[in-house]
Amino acid sequence: MSQDKSGYPGMGECNPLHNNVYGQPNPTAPFGAPPPNYMGSPGAPGYPAPGPYAQPGFPQAAPYPQMPYPQMPYPQQPYPGPGYGQVPPQPAFVPNPNAPMMDSPGYHGENGPPSYYDNEEFTNSGFEDKTIRQAFIRKVFLVLTVQLLVTFSFVAVFTFHQDAKIFVRRNPWTYYVSYAIFFVSLIVLSCCGEFRRKHPWNLIALSILTLSLSYMVGMIASFYDTDSVIMAVGITAVVCFSVVLFSLQSKYDFTSCRGVLFVCLIVLLLFSILCMFIRHKILHIVYASLGALLFTCFLAVDTQLLLGNKQLSLSPEEYIFAALNLYTDIINIFLYILAIVGRSRE
Repeated sequence: MSQDKSGYPGMGECNPLHNNVYGQPNPTAPFGAPPPNYMGSPGAPGYPAPGPYAQPGFPQAAPYPQMPYPQMPYPQQPYPGPGYGQVPPQPAFVPNPNAPMMDSPGYHGENGPPSYYDNEEFTNSGFEDKTIRQAFIRKVFLVLTVQLLVTFSFVAVFTFHQDAKIFVRRNPWTYYVSYAIFFVSLIVLSCCGEFRRKHPWNLIALSILTLSLSYMVGMIASFYDTDSVIMAVGITAVVCFSVVLFSLQSKYDFTSCRGVLFVCLIVLLLFSILCMFIRHKILHIVYASLGALLFTCFLAVDTQLLLGNKQLSLSPEEYIFAALNLYTDIINIFLYILAIVGRSRE
């Protein structure tokens, strides 16, 4: 036992706790007992010798005496204490995930579409209420149904009634008169936003437009045989019904293609001028096919304008304008399909 104790360094030799820098050893200090021997030999020193700046080697205690924290300059108490001169902390803001962000930019309600337009045809409206949207759609299709019934009644009269067919063929000036009335009514309803929202003047103007266009369609149908007209009516009904159902159920936004369709419409108008000077059966069939395809796409776009959950939408006040768009699309599809069937059967 005496030999083992002699292996420890004596006071003031290599033990930093017994060094004169720190004064006399404190028997109650935590390191009063001799440090363990990590070198594995009984004579190995416990710690390295101090460096040239009186800094002991690693590990080395802090240069100030270690004592409990109550000796610090500020009394320890729950933060923040009065010594810091700070106000009590404010509670953190926890946002409500169920609250609607009505003031955030780009927010347009749960069902309302974003407003990317400023013109009167596409106005931001109360589509947030599903009841208003459903009533708007029902009103549009009700007006559209009445228009189509009137138009195809004229077609039936001019197709199956022989005297009416002879009359329109002998009086072609009536076609140009009805075309002028239709064109004026179309310009008024398309460009005068305040007028088409005033009841009952909007319904009167739409009725005049429907009657004039119905007469023109019936007169055009009188120049085709009965089988071609019936076949064109059936194909138009199937195509339009399928396109409307697909547009109502599809998640694809056809309204974003509206600009491209207008460009295609201008190209089709130029193509029609070419067909006026070149009388060729195949060229006319190609023109009619392109026209039917283009207005089928327009029908899909105008149908989705009613929904209110796409990039563009119509206000519930614009039920006259919405019905006018769908009506002209269907009539154009019918006329182009009638031209395809009639030319093919010649």
